[in-house]
Amino acid sequence: MSNLELPVLDQGDAAACCSPMVREPLGEEAATDLAKMFKALSDPVRLRLLSLIASYEGGEACVCDLTGPFDVSQPTISHHLKVLREAGLVGSERRGTWVYYWVLPAALAKLSSLLQTPGAAAVPAKGAR
Repeated sequence: MSNLELPVLDQGDAAACCSPMVREPLGEEAATDLAKMFKALSDPVRLRLLSLIASYEGGEACVCDLTGPFDVSQPTISHHLKVLREAGLVGSERRGTWVYYWVLPAALAKLSSLLQTPGAAAVPAKGAR
């Protein structure tokens, strides 16, 4: 184990970086964009696809490597990838016969920041008094 000490950030820093939802209600356009992303992730196959793509070495995966882990047909996988791409969660590029996919970090950061709340670690769990 390492004895490396990590700096503790001031709680004020957390409030400065958090999502607009914590500071103010979402606007109609932002809510519509975010809802598309969350809707795309509401399907277990799409959620697993996103995780699978993100876990590939180099951060991108060939569509030919994405069909094996699922009990659905290749056209169904292609449909799910299209939904993820249209929601702005993955990017893609055709290289010869195959299409390669990668997760868009900005989209994940947007979703992540929306779900963060300032001081969440300081709130005791229900019943833990």
